[in-house]
Amino acid sequence: MQIIHGILFEPVGCLAEFSPEPFNEMAVLVSGRGTKASRSASRTYWYLLNLMETTGMRLSESQIAQIEDLELQAVETASVYEDVVPALSELGAMRINLVMASSLSRAAAMRFIERAALDGMFTVVSNRGRAEEVRAAPLRNALTTAGLEPEHGMFITDTADGLQVANSLGLNSILMMNDPDEAMRLAVHGPSGGIVSLHELPDFIRLVAAENRRV
Repeated sequence: MQIIHGILFEPVGCLAEFSPEPFNEMAVLVSGRGTKASRSASRTYWYLLNLMETTGMRLSESQIAQIEDLELQAVETASVYEDVVPALSELGAMRINLVMASSLSRAAAMRFIERAALDGMFTVVSNRGRAEEVRAAPLRNALTTAGLEPEHGMFITDTADGLQVANSLGLNSILMMNDPDEAMRLAVHGPSGGIVSLHELPDFIRLVAAENRRV
């Protein structure tokens, strides 16, 4: 792995514990039919993003407004992980480029930053534009805006979809191992590394830098 200059964060499953219910409701709006409820907000969220990427362009203004309202509800009830602020503060002091790259709407992403007390911590905030501009689109835009080469960046995720998107862009995909059994299952998707807490990120980056100096 090359020296890391920047980290891309998606709030859902990476920075906070979200409820799956709002994302299930959004999926019903997008698909027009019932969905199989999941206890995992992250998996439900990425399932929703898959739907939006393929059918989002056909959503009405009313449906888009409902989705954005549900996203704000999801943000308001999310529980921010206790390691987020100290870990991002340390990474910022290390001059690591911290970037939010989210498929949430602009309003939801900015509200999350406000609620999580993360104002000023991100050098770039990239979110979806149109309803179908999700998954890889916000990450690609974030890399361009931040002037960050993919091989020098990380994307933190806890889902197979997130790993696949990161790998497709040439990013170092870092698996957030919230559940040991799930982490073992996701290992087949070839993450570049794994962490159990954001507290591990600064040392992870220092280790990568040290290994590169020895080459």
